[in-house]
Parts: sequence; structure tokens; C-alpha cells
Amino acid sequence: MREGHWGALALLVLATAAAAIAGASGSVQSAAFYLQLSKPSWAPPAQVFGPVWSVLYILMALAAWTVVRAWGWPGARPAIALYVVQLAFNGLWPWLFFRWRLGGLAYIEILVLWLLLVLIVTVFFRARRLAGVLMLPYLAWVTFAAALTYSVWRRNPGEL
Repeated sequence: MREGHWGALALLVLATAAAAIAGASGSVQSAAFYLQLSKPSWAPPAQVFGPVWSVLYILMALAAWTVVRAWGWPGARPAIALYVVQLAFNGLWPWLFFRWRLGGLAYIEILVLWLLLVLIVTVFFRARRLAGVLMLPYLAWVTFAAALTYSVWRRNPGEL
């Protein structure tokens, strides 16, 4: 493992925070909309999403930093580029679903995000086992979120 790469950690935290802020701005006042939607019995209450995403964003940034520490900046560039692309998809989903109310497109988008995550987890595992493991909760949550997106979209044809 290479030295600390503290600057890389700062950049990755900033990039991850930017995705979080983009997503949050797309879901401003989404709680009221979420409450009015027909949801499956396994859908979590709205107040669960913020804490879950906070933990996931921390794990994601640490995973990416672990890759940079393992491979150095030049070697990690392709993996980090994939990471940044998935951050863009991550930040876009709340806009599609909550702001623009495009349920079908949000579902397609989250499936693309899921595929990106499978690829990223594979690449991160190659860099360092810990990096891959740190991404698994995010992959699990996006898997759950994709199923929830589909279910809510299909239950609410007039809203989404």
C-alpha cells in the first residue's frame, strides 16, 4: 500500500459530497410526495433515507480512497473515473424520480447505476479487498432501491 494520499481523500470526499448535494437538491420536499405515493409494505419510511445515504456516502469515499492508496493516482484513474460516473448517476436519480416525476426513466437510470456498481465493486476488489467490501452496502441499497423504484412507479401511473 502506498502512502496516505490525503489530497486524494479530500478530493474524493468533495466529489462524493457534490453528488450527495445534487441528489438532495433534487429531492427537496420529497417527503410529502413520497408519503402520498402508493408503496409496497416493505418500503421504508421517508426518514430512513437520509441516515442510510449519509453512511453510504462515507463508505463510498473511503472505498475510492482505498483504491487510490493501493494503486496510486495514475493506476487508479480508470477506477476513479468509473466512480465519478456513478456519482453523476447517483445524483441524477432523485431529480428523475422526485423533481421531474419520471418513474420509468428513473427506473432505467437506477438499473444503469446498478450495472456501474457491479463493475466498480469488481474493480475495487481487484485493487484491494477492503475497497470492494466497503462498496457492498451501497450495491445492496441500490438493489433494494431499484426494486422499490420499480414497485412505486408501477403502483402510481398517474404520478410517475
